[in-house]
Amino acid sequence: MLGDHSGLPTDRALLSPPPKAGLSCKTVLQAVGKVLRKSKAKPNGKKPAAAEEKKVYLEPEYAKSRITDFGFKELVVLPREIDLNEWLASNTTTFFHHVNLQYSTISEFCTGEACQTMAVCNTQYYWYDERGKKVKCTAPQYVDFVMSSVQKLVTDEDVFPTKYGREFPSSFEALVRKICRYLFHVLAHIYSAHFKETLALELHGHLNTLYVHFILFAREFNLLDPKETAVMDDLTEALCGGGGGDGPGGAAGAQNHVKER
Repeated sequence: MLGDHSGLPTDRALLSPPPKAGLSCKTVLQAVGKVLRKSKAKPNGKKPAAAEEKKVYLEPEYAKSRITDFGFKELVVLPREIDLNEWLASNTTTFFHHVNLQYSTISEFCTGEACQTMAVCNTQYYWYDERGKKVKCTAPQYVDFVMSSVQKLVTDEDVFPTKYGREFPSSFEALVRKICRYLFHVLAHIYSAHFKETLALELHGHLNTLYVHFILFAREFNLLDPKETAVMDDLTEALCGGGGGDGPGGAAGAQNHVKER
């Protein structure tokens, strides 16, 4: 089960080397401030409208940044000796921990005041509680809901079994797709709202590497609906190449719409 695959190759590319640690709050704020001041205003002193803001993460010098040149297309393929559910479980758990880690590096800047909604470009996401009630929340609240919900699933022995002889539930693949959808929302928000901070911390290579690995894995096992990922088609095309807008709804990213859980 999960406990048996701690050495699976899925961890290699994401775990080497780890994000920089030990930065003081003052150092972080100074670094981020320098980047933000350079792009905050136009020559006339006015802040540009959201639609006019340039997507910095698409600039070639940043899009090409990686922490490894490992072939991710080979890395995501199901090994012959591994059960499909075991492979999905191991990788999904790994992606959850790395997305959580990546978000933690910019969580100080993702506040209720700065991110009043969980927005990605022109798309807004809403959370629904266990009773199906729509919850109005800020981006940090939404991410907290995501991480708490996924943490509960991946540590549930009835859903992600780790002991020999335990079976995966019949709904396992559907739950993995649900988790991947949540994780995609968080990654997309980091790019859309906090890439400048990520760049200032020099962690964009880690973010790009994580995104490429995650998207290629999701493609390999059909874990994300193209309509869901269309909002970041330009980024996917820049980082992964091909397939960014080939699926149904590929043009949806250019439209204003609302996504619900």
